[in-house]
Amino acid sequence: MMMPSLSEILPIVRQAGKLLLERRGAECFETKAPQDFVTEVDFAVQKVICDALRENWPEIQFMGEERDNSDIDFTLPYWVLDPVDGTTNLIHDFHHSVISLALVINHEPHFGVVYNPYFDEEFTAILGGGAYLNGDPIHVSRVPSLSQALIFVGTAPYRRNEMDENFDRIQRVYLASHDVRRFGCTALELCYLACGRADGYFEFGTKPWDIAAGWLILREAGGEAVSVDGTRPPLDRESAIVATNGNFTEELRKLM
Repeated sequence: MMMPSLSEILPIVRQAGKLLLERRGAECFETKAPQDFVTEVDFAVQKVICDALRENWPEIQFMGEERDNSDIDFTLPYWVLDPVDGTTNLIHDFHHSVISLALVINHEPHFGVVYNPYFDEEFTAILGGGAYLNGDPIHVSRVPSLSQALIFVGTAPYRRNEMDENFDRIQRVYLASHDVRRFGCTALELCYLACGRADGYFEFGTKPWDIAAGWLILREAGGEAVSVDGTRPPLDRESAIVATNGNFTEELRKLM
């Protein structure tokens, strides 16, 4: 089987990114679950990318947020796509929505792309090859401890029945850190950790398409991400993730 190269994938993702900028259908959304939305843009981006991937690499399986993925054999290579990570942001024209695409082989992402067309920022990584922003190498911050860190927090909007517990976690992190931030876009928040714009992140209820590309980019930039129980985040089911620059992962995880 011929494996695709990152250089072959980037033009496909960039072309699809124009659909986010055009916003045609962004106001036309459906509610999949409470506070879980999908727009016509999500479907359009997924179709453009899926069609291109299947045309060029038909032997590789495709996992996308806006499809039934019950047919995926996780022992074989598969794409993981979030056509619009940050759909609520897109609906409100808050320019922190991205396309996130990864290729997973043997349960591990082998390359990943996270593209924010609003700022024309393209985060990329190849397993063992480092992480990059628009072609320039990136690295996590050197912040040594949680007490000096800026932390992205997840509000778990699809789990509002767990609101009290989750906001207790956020309060604990807020009191223990420099401050907290929330962009509502997991893939982008992981990439911001990777390039040193923040130092840590946590969220409960993340899906494989939320984390696959961003996790690899963060790892290749020198950071780390684990499940809240300390194990490796799974890429075949929902999980709760804790990510840092690598200097205080256990300290942050214990607050969960």
